[in-house]
Amino acid sequence: MSLFKNIFSSKKKETLDKGLEKSKTTFFSKMTKAVAGKSKVDDDVLDNLEEVLVSSDVGVGTTLKVIERIEARVSKDKYVGTDELNAILREEIAGLLSETHLGEAVEFSIPEDKKPYVIMVVGVNGVGKTTTIGKLAYQFKKQGLKVVLGAADTFRAAAIDQLQVWADRVDIPIVKQSMGSDPASVAFDTLSSALTQDADVVIIDTAGRLHNKINLMNELSKIKRVMQKVVDDTPHDVLLVLDGSTGQNAFEQAKQFTKATEVTSLAVTKLDGTAKGGVVIGISDQFQIPVKYIGVGEGIEDLQVFNKHEFVDSFFKV
Repeated sequence: MSLFKNIFSSKKKETLDKGLEKSKTTFFSKMTKAVAGKSKVDDDVLDNLEEVLVSSDVGVGTTLKVIERIEARVSKDKYVGTDELNAILREEIAGLLSETHLGEAVEFSIPEDKKPYVIMVVGVNGVGKTTTIGKLAYQFKKQGLKVVLGAADTFRAAAIDQLQVWADRVDIPIVKQSMGSDPASVAFDTLSSALTQDADVVIIDTAGRLHNKINLMNELSKIKRVMQKVVDDTPHDVLLVLDGSTGQNAFEQAKQFTKATEVTSLAVTKLDGTAKGGVVIGISDQFQIPVKYIGVGEGIEDLQVFNKHEFVDSFFKV
């Protein structure tokens, strides 16, 4: 861990700490009340802690897992002081996240054996999908990778325009058609163009309509099938973008999208300025899908590769 801390720059850590400040402050305020007047972790403290975790958007299922782990430690150690509770919580939550996140990603990278590496981005409108795509493209380009964007959210003209703005800002090519075009056709053209340009990464935006799940499912399946005509086994990553500030609503969106398509990774945005950062812990655990990126600020550099140890460290920093 000490080696990793050297790699994880102090500037990134500062941004992460700042981005999680509201979540942390709210959590510790509730924690202080939960253990008030108690020196020992007993049933009352555990009941209060359960309430704190649920109200911090960690989610009921994940909260019960955490409480069970702490109960086991209390039972084994016979006496656990409330002053130890923060450290124990930190360890148990890091342990839970470790079950989903096997490696420790440091930088924005892609597998070397997939070229172009194709990322299909899904998520409802308003969660920061286009912004995440733009920031992701910027980070990949900064790594020296050649990136191509595909505007396959043809349901809204604004979505195409927004992606064009990011393409211009980052100075990378974009493939688009007019509003109302077949999204699969855009995806096909994007991959064909990427092959011609010898691109390293392709990021495909898709429409975020959840009001008719069957249509969404059919559309995403069709996009996948058509892309596979150009490049086998694509997409290599289906990235679901969730708005962390919506708390429990993000759980519902994750549930709907995992039913509609096979989601392989998550990006949780807008964690700065919200007290609902605990949602990252719950979503990662409940859906057993790794959180790959988190948004902790509005700046172009403020999309970070998610690291469980650094996240837990920032969340529980006293």
